[in-house]
Amino acid sequence: MSIDDRELEEIRRRKLLELQRQLEEEQRRKQLEAEMRARKEALLRSILTPEARQRLANIRLVKPELAEAAENLIIQLVQAGQLVPPVGDEQVKAILLRLDAQSRREFRIRFERK
Repeated sequence: MSIDDRELEEIRRRKLLELQRQLEEEQRRKQLEAEMRARKEALLRSILTPEARQRLANIRLVKPELAEAAENLIIQLVQAGQLVPPVGDEQVKAILLRLDAQSRREFRIRFERK
């Protein structure tokens, strides 16, 4: 094996180690995300009525970011004592309407005469 071959082999070995490390980090990150999601789901099951959970599941199909924001807000409000469980469908509707109204942007189109 020449010097170039040894250097090339060393570079390959380092690259393989780096890729393995990245894969392990990605797997750890995914596992943590799954655990956090499971905890959040369990918490929401204890806070929301079945109808409210179903509404959020339906919204998640169309607007996942709105459902996520609503879930986070509901958890925050319950933890702050501003919302008392069980949180019903009507309360979830009100929260969704408020969040959706906040997220809408107003566009104006101006026509200029020349």
